[in-house]
Amino acid sequence: MPTYPFWLGGVAGSMAACFTHPLDLTKVRMQTLGPSVPRPSMLGTIRTSLSEEGLRGIYTGLSAALLRQMTYSLVRLGCYEEMKRRMSEDGQPSAGKLLLAASVAGGLGGVAGNPADIVLVRMTSDSLRPPEQRYGYRNALAGLVRIVKNEGVKGLTRGLGTNTVRMEIIFLLNASQVGSYDFFKATLLRHRIPLVDYQFHDGVFLHVAASLAAGTCGTTVCSPADVLRTRIMGSSGNASPLQVLVKSIREEGVRFMFKGWTPAFMRLGPNTILMFVFFEQLKRGWSYFADL
Repeated sequence: MPTYPFWLGGVAGSMAACFTHPLDLTKVRMQTLGPSVPRPSMLGTIRTSLSEEGLRGIYTGLSAALLRQMTYSLVRLGCYEEMKRRMSEDGQPSAGKLLLAASVAGGLGGVAGNPADIVLVRMTSDSLRPPEQRYGYRNALAGLVRIVKNEGVKGLTRGLGTNTVRMEIIFLLNASQVGSYDFFKATLLRHRIPLVDYQFHDGVFLHVAASLAAGTCGTTVCSPADVLRTRIMGSSGNASPLQVLVKSIREEGVRFMFKGWTPAFMRLGPNTILMFVFFEQLKRGWSYFADL
């Protein structure tokens, strides 16, 4: 199995984020709204953002999104590819081993990307706050400096419990997105599609189909933890994850855990497709130039 630069996944994630950031911003704003606010639709939230802030407004927090990809995605994809390469030295690894590797890599990525995640949530949801409660970060680096200055280094770990658990448990994001991508990809290559009797071959069409399935799987599995994580990071108090969970269930019911599922899917689906298509093409390009 060929070796690729560790940072290649971060570049692929950053390229995808440039296209999907408006959807990520919409998802965060829908999840941040409390029970006293009527639940808006995804299109309604986008329309409100455009009317109040203009086209530039839907790219609020892009610097934090890119920083997140160059920490979170760089570490999780880099670690996963390295673990997969090592496991492949003894033959094709099983699906269970790949899911476990993806979960461990996701946990490491969650820790590495947590500071950027906090800044991203605060920057994208800032306009929903009263003027006197807004953070007002100019960019991601300024946000990190302000957090350390006002909250101490510990402020960079806010929400780390839910963020790490979300990545670490085998059925959550990295296992259900990155791990399942390899599973869907291998399955589509091995079996013909029934009814249409179509056989996939390794190429862009296969990468799109496998990543779309992985994105759907990842959105559904991760929605509860993602909503909880967003609310913890967006808060300025010291409420524990359990306190936030109990309060949200008491005020909104269990359905709050799937608040913003549609924009989450609309973001994660295209983001997963673009990330893996870019990643596959970057790996192919790297192999081509490495062989020259």
